[in-house]
Amino acid sequence: MSARFFADRPSGRPGLVVFLNAGDPPLDVFRELVRLLDDCRVDCLELAVPFPNSPSDGPVIRESADRALADGVDRDAVLAFVEQVRPQLAHLKIALLADWRHSVKDLPLPEFLERVRASGADGLLIHGMPPRLRPAYYEAARSVGQPIVTTCYSSSEPAVIEEAGDNGSAYIYLVSAYGKSGTVGPPDHSTLAPVLQQLRERTDVPIAVGFGVKNRDDIEGLGAVGADAAIVGSACVACVADALADGRDVVEDFHAFLVELGAAPRPTEAGLQA
Repeated sequence: MSARFFADRPSGRPGLVVFLNAGDPPLDVFRELVRLLDDCRVDCLELAVPFPNSPSDGPVIRESADRALADGVDRDAVLAFVEQVRPQLAHLKIALLADWRHSVKDLPLPEFLERVRASGADGLLIHGMPPRLRPAYYEAARSVGQPIVTTCYSSSEPAVIEEAGDNGSAYIYLVSAYGKSGTVGPPDHSTLAPVLQQLRERTDVPIAVGFGVKNRDDIEGLGAVGADAAIVGSACVACVADALADGRDVVEDFHAFLVELGAAPRPTEAGLQA
């Protein structure tokens, strides 16, 4: 069920996961941005239901969430957006990220999971869920048939790594270093390699590495160390923010950014006008 996230990749090149807050840019433009990701064969959009004051995010992602929240983008709007856009996608998968306190806890967990599954989301990552509730979450997700993303850090205790490996069914998000998003340096391969090996010994679910991944070299380096995919977050959000601030076309700017990442052909390579 999970291999489809990063299938059909060129040999030696990891898949690409793009993180964005739903509603930044506004949803009508966001729809065009999602189509661009699909056309460029980006593997997965990690789509956040915007929530305020994230303790794990730096200013770039927090300000993005605030812009979306100010436009009234909430859980119901995001689920409706996924339901509308998902059937139109030929390659791109959508992994929904929802904050426990802001977007999940007011619903019975099985009901929330049923709604996510009904939207067509290919994966689900719940941020900030209390550890005591995770066993029930894993069981409910399996019962509903909703693939989930589990997380661990390169510095996590063995029990945490084992839990992530045993329960991830969409992919496993391996966080390269502890810190706020957008504030950590490039991934340290020497610390990632042993954790990747530990996870491989427990599961065949794909492993995606994020935090500090900003450019083509970072992505290719993660492929060399054995990651199935690279997650680019703050750099993607910053691309959107800069385009909005300067009044430029968000979709055009993002296409240029995908070219820089090696995830899209240059216009001349695609037979288009430069």
